[in-house]
Amino acid sequence: MSFKSGFVAIVGRPNVGKSTFMNYVLGEKVTIISPKPQTTRNRIQGIYTTPNEQVIFIDTPGIHKPKHELGQFMNNQALTTLKEVDLILLLVDGTEAFGTGDQFVAKLLQDVTVPCYLVINKTDIIKNKERLYETVKKFTDLKTFTEVFYIAAINGDNVSNLLTSIIGNLEEGPQYFPSDQITDHPEVFIISEIIREKVLILTRQEVPHSVAVIIDEMKEDDKGLMNIHATIYVERSSQKKIIIGKNGALIKEIGTQARKEIVMLLGQKIFLELWIKVEDDWRTKKSHLRKMGYYIEN
Repeated sequence: MSFKSGFVAIVGRPNVGKSTFMNYVLGEKVTIISPKPQTTRNRIQGIYTTPNEQVIFIDTPGIHKPKHELGQFMNNQALTTLKEVDLILLLVDGTEAFGTGDQFVAKLLQDVTVPCYLVINKTDIIKNKERLYETVKKFTDLKTFTEVFYIAAINGDNVSNLLTSIIGNLEEGPQYFPSDQITDHPEVFIISEIIREKVLILTRQEVPHSVAVIIDEMKEDDKGLMNIHATIYVERSSQKKIIIGKNGALIKEIGTQARKEIVMLLGQKIFLELWIKVEDDWRTKKSHLRKMGYYIEN
């Protein structure tokens, strides 16, 4: 039997379930999940491999109207991906009515020539079926889709059928990555994202998008203990106080939750030390974005 492979972009508005979908397909967590919009900031490749095929899924940042340099970077990451893939999944939150943001994303896809699937997510909690059908019609009026699928990424409902169809649309190709590799990002990136996820989940609305995490040092000692030192950057002193929490309770909880997940990732004991620093308006400054690990052109 011939081997098939290809690259599949997952695009859509913020918070429609792109990361949840990719993590479910891979059976492991390679990208962070949060109820806060715009959680994903970089293109993250998840690699699905069987003896007969390899699908490289690219989880892109949610396409939105940017308010700062970071937002523009996130949009560019998503839009650039459309030129580099074999198939596109436009993921849509089926519980939401069709809006101007959906129209914006659908129009971006009008000139794309690669096959494109419309994937309606969150079908497990959809209550207004009539509005759902109206939403699907508005999307299909703007763009011709190869297939339309209805899924619930949180529990995997109909995901296997979607995956079968994706593989059916791929051509013969090489195996790009080793069979046991599930992401192209190094462990240090995943660890920084785990820490950022805990901040997103445990803090208030005004903090999350002002947060970046840098791993300053990651070194194993002679006793097999992995020492990890990380800095959490925020834009305001008030945000620093929120993350620290009363008597340091919140930063301690962030560390505790992150530590458990990092231990599972690395398979060894760790020592995790977290620092918090204020970098005023870092999201608006290209030099600061580069420092935080985002590739920004001059």
